[in-house]
Amino acid sequence: MIDPCACTDFNRAELLRATAAAAGRGLPAIEPGMPDPAGTGLDRRSFLLRGAGLAMSVYGASKLGLDQHEAGVAQAAGGPSAPVLVSVFLPGGLDSLSLLAPVGDPRYATLRPTLKLNAGDGTTFAEDSRLMWHPSAAGLAQLHAEGKVSVFPAVGYDHPNQSHFTSRHFWEVGALDTGGTRGWMGRYLDVAGTLDNPLQGMALSASLAPALATAKVPVAAISKPSDYSFPLGNVDTWLKGPTLAAYGKMGAAGGGDDALAYARSAVTQSDGVRQSLGAFVTPDGKPGFSSPVTYPSAGGDLPARLSALAAMLAGGLPIRCVAVEGAGSYDTHSNQTATLTANVKATVDALLAFQRDLEARGLADRVLIQLWSEFGRRPQENGSGTDHGAAGCAFVIGTRAKGTMIGEFPGLATLDGQSNLRATSDFRAMYCSLLEQWLGVDAAQVIPGAATLARPQLVR
Repeated sequence: MIDPCACTDFNRAELLRATAAAAGRGLPAIEPGMPDPAGTGLDRRSFLLRGAGLAMSVYGASKLGLDQHEAGVAQAAGGPSAPVLVSVFLPGGLDSLSLLAPVGDPRYATLRPTLKLNAGDGTTFAEDSRLMWHPSAAGLAQLHAEGKVSVFPAVGYDHPNQSHFTSRHFWEVGALDTGGTRGWMGRYLDVAGTLDNPLQGMALSASLAPALATAKVPVAAISKPSDYSFPLGNVDTWLKGPTLAAYGKMGAAGGGDDALAYARSAVTQSDGVRQSLGAFVTPDGKPGFSSPVTYPSAGGDLPARLSALAAMLAGGLPIRCVAVEGAGSYDTHSNQTATLTANVKATVDALLAFQRDLEARGLADRVLIQLWSEFGRRPQENGSGTDHGAAGCAFVIGTRAKGTMIGEFPGLATLDGQSNLRATSDFRAMYCSLLEQWLGVDAAQVIPGAATLARPQLVR
């Protein structure tokens, strides 16, 4: 995994976005007009469980007690198996003209004299022979050959914005609205979720994913279950269980002022989540599960997070929507060849292992993966890299994916007014199809202007 020489403001924005997504912290200004990430300023309706070394935050659930948590999670876990959507974000702007390289387009070699791939370096994209999968995306090519990947070769929106912050915000809130305060998956959970299940929306991260920001129902951020622990110092292993049980009961005690009530709420929440995740963590804080497949060692925390997610789904946790970031950054203004090769391979290999894990556990028909980035890159290289562009690529992965191309590759002969790739499909139309065909809700309840958007067939 390689970090590119990316935009200074982009790196700074990532730090500030993470700060904003943590409960009770604001967002310092970076550039005039930059939209606040969805979920910013949640201090009045959220609390952060960090005090005993915890790696979990629960958002939007300040009135949710331990009994409600346990009952809600148990009821949701015991009900019909709901479809799960896993949103995987590639931060920085993935170069779609490398991931699906247009080696058969006459202008490609002219625009990319240094960065171009050669025909035969990778697998030809079956639905458009002009395109070729990047060699590092062999796992995606394999799944596509199996009919398990729907491909958007040029997805975006009208009047594209080349700001990392603004374009990402549009994708996160599911609207071309800089003032949006709820994520598109968060709005779905507000419609279809429950008031007593914080595991229904899960960010596999240390902070809230803006796409999951809700107004009504609780959601959670969990880096990974093995990070979720209560350090008990020199307490013997045999005493840890009773100690933690007593800790949880403390939260049920009455009395005290508002501050104490708030603290008790945090105690009961943390103990409820500890019990929900207990099967996946050993007493000494190690992963308490095994995987039927081998995950790659590269890719930072991504493989561990995905393997834990598969285990949590197999264990019956009532998860509906998940947000996680891919390995590395994709803001490849320079050193693109090495950076993209390493980071695409790390991400795709982890996703392939996750898909095989789901298949081995008999869960594959319940899960779809959406892979996306905030925009593509400019067709013309800048020497060793590419600058911000417009249309990019996106993928819907899973055994229930339709497995076809959505839209078309527009070619490089006619670019848009900014000399960027033209979009042939709208990301909001993708969301409408996922909501209606997979998650089972009317997209008009979630996506502004849904009636004007097409519904590509994404699900078998």
